[in-house]
Amino acid sequence: MASDAFPAEYEVETLSDTIRVYVTKQHKFGTDAFLLAHFASPRHKDMVCDLGTGCGIIPLILWRDFAPKQIVGVELFPQAVEQFSLSVKQSGLIGRVIPLLGDLKTIKDPALPDGRFDVVTCNPPYKALGAGIPSETPAELSARHEVNCTILDVCRRASKLLKFGGRLCICNRPERLADCMAAMRDTGLEPKRLRFVAKYPTSAPWLFLLEGTKGGKPFMKVEPVLAVQGENGFSKELLQIYGKEQNG
Repeated sequence: MASDAFPAEYEVETLSDTIRVYVTKQHKFGTDAFLLAHFASPRHKDMVCDLGTGCGIIPLILWRDFAPKQIVGVELFPQAVEQFSLSVKQSGLIGRVIPLLGDLKTIKDPALPDGRFDVVTCNPPYKALGAGIPSETPAELSARHEVNCTILDVCRRASKLLKFGGRLCICNRPERLADCMAAMRDTGLEPKRLRFVAKYPTSAPWLFLLEGTKGGKPFMKVEPVLAVQGENGFSKELLQIYGKEQNG
């Protein structure tokens, strides 16, 4: 769906009666954004930062479902930030959800103070540099391959942004689990919570969700597998995460 008020290539996805997400072929979203937002579950009083936010989908889901105190989203590509900013404006969230343009490794901004955030989220590139077939466009390449940042870069920045006891929540493919845990520990973030996501309860997982706590002591909770499919289509839990079914 396009409108005369913004570029024709923009389409609108609705998260609620008031929250709209502007997407393009280059900057869109998938199921993993909903899963990560639900896994992070910030409190109302929390300050949240999403690194590599793309079109801003994770901040917008977090606002819809949890309404934390404030959410900052950092993104490298100007077009994605333009989409995100339009979504914030059209959803009436100016000042509550803040889009920032810049490289997560180097960006400096008054809205991004070190040691002030309760939760940092990131849906990072899943493929290590040189692994797999390179994506076609710069945006796709950056989103899928570690060309502009690595998981270690993400953990380093998150460690600086977080308060003591603050949490970094990420998602990635199972083959990168050891890399992600090592990067967390190398930057003072102790892996504390892990959940695998599979198509069915008996299937091999295709995704994991991992939480690290700044200054945490060694101890990890492994949660039950999140199954995407149920007996008659999407599972009840996934529908709840999408906001298509009431909790209870």
